[in-house]
Amino acid sequence: QVQLVESGGGLVQAGGSLRLSCAASGRTSSNYAMGWFRQAPGKERAFVATIIWSSGRTYYADSVKGRFTISRDNAKNTVYLQMNSLKPEDTAVYYCAARRSIGVLTTTQEYEYWGQGTQVTVSS
Repeated sequence: QVQLVESGGGLVQAGGSLRLSCAASGRTSSNYAMGWFRQAPGKERAFVATIIWSSGRTYYADSVKGRFTISRDNAKNTVYLQMNSLKPEDTAVYYCAARRSIGVLTTTQEYEYWGQGTQVTVSS
């Protein structure tokens, strides 16, 4: 079992920044793909970004490319999502997810473990 705990959400004005954290514990290893997803009210959960823990390879949704950066800290077993130039349409609950994989995973069905989510609200 893998436990994921997100933190760092909050209220920010458009154009501002936030950094989300996802602390992983349990049966973790370097052979994991870690992902960030988001779900706005009335919408399906959507892919945001992913990182392969062992290689550091990253992949982003087009909607956040150039504004968001995913990274990991091996010593802290933590994945981060740095979000810059935030827009009101970025408002959502953000979820961290994990799955044993050495390849990029971009759909909700591919991930096995999920955190409880953290709310991000961007005001205009």
